[in-house]
Amino acid sequence: MANYRIPVTKPLLPLKSEFEKYLDKIYESGYIANNGPLHNELRERLKEYLGVRNLTLMVNGHSALDIALKALNIKGEVITTPFTFVSTTHALTLNGIKPVFCDIKSTDFTIDEDKIEELITPNTTAIMPVHVYGYRCNVEKIEEIAKRHNLKVIYDAAHAFGVKYKGKALADFGDVSMISFHATKVFNTIEGGALVYQDEKLTRVFDAYKNFGIEGPEITEYVGGNAKMNEFQAAMGLANLSIIKKAIEERKWLTDLYRQRLSGVEGIGFFEPEKVYDDYEYNYSYFPILVDEKYGKTRDELYDYLLENGIYARKYFYPIVTELGCYKKEFEGVALSVAKEVSKKVLCLPLFNGMAMDELNEVCDLLENFKNE
Repeated sequence: MANYRIPVTKPLLPLKSEFEKYLDKIYESGYIANNGPLHNELRERLKEYLGVRNLTLMVNGHSALDIALKALNIKGEVITTPFTFVSTTHALTLNGIKPVFCDIKSTDFTIDEDKIEELITPNTTAIMPVHVYGYRCNVEKIEEIAKRHNLKVIYDAAHAFGVKYKGKALADFGDVSMISFHATKVFNTIEGGALVYQDEKLTRVFDAYKNFGIEGPEITEYVGGNAKMNEFQAAMGLANLSIIKKAIEERKWLTDLYRQRLSGVEGIGFFEPEKVYDDYEYNYSYFPILVDEKYGKTRDELYDYLLENGIYARKYFYPIVTELGCYKKEFEGVALSVAKEVSKKVLCLPLFNGMAMDELNEVCDLLENFKNE
């Protein structure tokens, strides 16, 4: 996105000197992979920061999802959402699991918990909801459904780093949650991810699956792959963890400015989870807006107009998964009216640490000017 004056996002970067301190430790220890000292330090510090008991680091979020499915022996059918990044569905498909798509709610874009049960069949083994933009799914209702039907719950919590609900990490709900530490996320380890889970016995299984199934010099009980986080990723994570609190505070400040500027623009809607959910701490990971007919222009027209002016916003998520070329034929005709409608209206505006007030005001000015053209 370097060609755009204002990109949709930029990675959180610590001071170079802070990162170099950890690089020095890598050179001193000689470890660059295979659960080195920085990897282990990051794991423990993340457990403390998030307030979770069990956490396993991975090379990226997609591999983490893949391993969660394998380790929990998920088969058959899994109920999930079409309003997500394609990795969620790919993880299921590549494991020979049939994704069964449930529509979403127009309020917060998460899976419609009231439509889950009608999709359950004798082949259903799990539910895989997504905390979209860090907005929480109805975790209580989903847990209740899962218990009643003896199903596992695996959350795609890629966007939910640091989000808390009722004093508990949002990633600590369900059997397992995946968090992404990709460069575009609130907290990054360049690439990376983690699994958070309830049953500490899964630690051994996750560790084996991410290391070719190997548990010892002559012990290989699982058919695993290579999903280990290396020391350079861990170094970036440790350096970023020291500034994450201020980074989220800055994102909140920018989000509040957006809300103030756009609150009077007819046809532009946005969600404020702190006002809707009880006892909720948000991470301000994205700033999605919905562009409806009252704006007088379509979402796509607004997207093109911003692009012409050097600003890259993102149609996130569009198209929905079932309309992508690799899935379209198989799922043609599946009733997902809300997800389809939302995908045609949603636009994530630029939001990143280091964004200047002038940049944010320019985005808002363009939205206002284009409406009035």
